[in-house]
Amino acid sequence: MEATMENDDLKAAWQSLNRRLERQDTINLQLLREKKLDRTRSTLRPLWWGQVLQAVFGVPFILLAALLWMRVHALPDGLPLGALVAGIVVQLYGIATVALAGETIRRIGAIDYAAPVVEIQKQLAALRRTYIVSGMVGGLPWWFLWVPILLVLAGLGGVDLYAKVPEMVWIGLGVGAAGLLATAWFHRWSRDPRRPRLAAAMDAAVSGNSLRKARAQLDELERFERDDE
Repeated sequence: MEATMENDDLKAAWQSLNRRLERQDTINLQLLREKKLDRTRSTLRPLWWGQVLQAVFGVPFILLAALLWMRVHALPDGLPLGALVAGIVVQLYGIATVALAGETIRRIGAIDYAAPVVEIQKQLAALRRTYIVSGMVGGLPWWFLWVPILLVLAGLGGVDLYAKVPEMVWIGLGVGAAGLLATAWFHRWSRDPRRPRLAAAMDAAVSGNSLRKARAQLDELERFERDDE
């Protein structure tokens, strides 16, 4: 009888110890999760500021186009057609740059750090796609955007730059188109599976340092949670 009671007491003590260990493991995992996610949040902060700067960068182009529209009635012959088209291009560029930077900022702020890690990874992947598009829209048009900007600046003074030096405009646009095609070709060439190191370097350059670090931190947390199960 006494032996049975001792066995029951030992079993109860063992079960109690197991429950305490499980609670401690849960607490440790939660603390690790909070620490990792706080680090992820901090890692994305430079990206947030970068997008704020991109939004600020886009504003002058909107204002430049606005100045051109304000000059319409001040010019005796109205706006030259080249300046009008260029003004639309410049304004669209400014709006797109600001809007995509704003959407990237919104996605950074919308990440739900209380969600499961897999869900946070999906949100980070969506943020990455938006960031890449934002970077492409902000950077690639500069192959030819300088031409519309020159046309707008000339148009502010009532000069039809296209009418005076059309060859400069067409050569500039041609160089820009060639640059875009060369960029697209190089991107495709660098993504060839036979060049894994170059492909990884290009992916890192496009994704941005903050996003790469955040993704690595989430992947590490996911592996730890999976191993703990």
